[in-house]
Amino acid sequence: MENIPLVFQYPFSRLKEEAFPLKGKWHSEFFKNGNPIVLELGCGKGEYTVGLARRFPDKNFIGIDIKGARMYTGARDAYDSELPNVAFVRTSIELLESFFAPGEVAEIWITFPDPQMKKVNKRLTSTRFNNTYRKVLVDGGTVHLKTDSPFLYTYTRLMVELNKLAKITDTDDLYNSNLVTDILDIKTHYERQWLSRGMTIKYLSYILDHATRLEEPQDEIEHDGYRSYTRHTL
Repeated sequence: MENIPLVFQYPFSRLKEEAFPLKGKWHSEFFKNGNPIVLELGCGKGEYTVGLARRFPDKNFIGIDIKGARMYTGARDAYDSELPNVAFVRTSIELLESFFAPGEVAEIWITFPDPQMKKVNKRLTSTRFNNTYRKVLVDGGTVHLKTDSPFLYTYTRLMVELNKLAKITDTDDLYNSNLVTDILDIKTHYERQWLSRGMTIKYLSYILDHATRLEEPQDEIEHDGYRSYTRHTL
């Protein structure tokens, strides 16, 4: 990771000592273009980051995760393939403001995160995290969720509907719908695992404006019942 120039490793301890030099300068100093910047949060092995970069050379893609061992797979692939529109940042998602200026990001992808059924503030589609995303997204930027979890899908849909955020796409069974496109047919490591076990894949995308004061849904949501094989063992 240290020797791959498209990887930036900035844990909180390092950020306390030095500011991230590309904040507000990703277009001019790294990508050398004005194309939209798209983040994949909790990118794992980086399959979506790299897959999207190959399909959409007119956009820039940055994978973000705290676990370097997983990230290395995608970073090595992007570097060896000489993809000019890919970067990876090893850090916590809570620290996005340290890496991106307001309005520097156009879209956010959240692919197969832990649903955090017991801890609402840790859900990557919670109001807490959406408020963080708004600090770096353009007004009216897009958030994409792709998940195997009925719980997280239902929670996110309720959050979007409660706050009257504009939905772009919404399906609880992606591969039995007519929605599969070049974007949505990229399959991550976790997605292949869940599909092999007969799980359906859910996809929800919505527009996150800067004006709406977000509220948490208070609905009781049935917990997923298939976590005996957790993502930690995959």
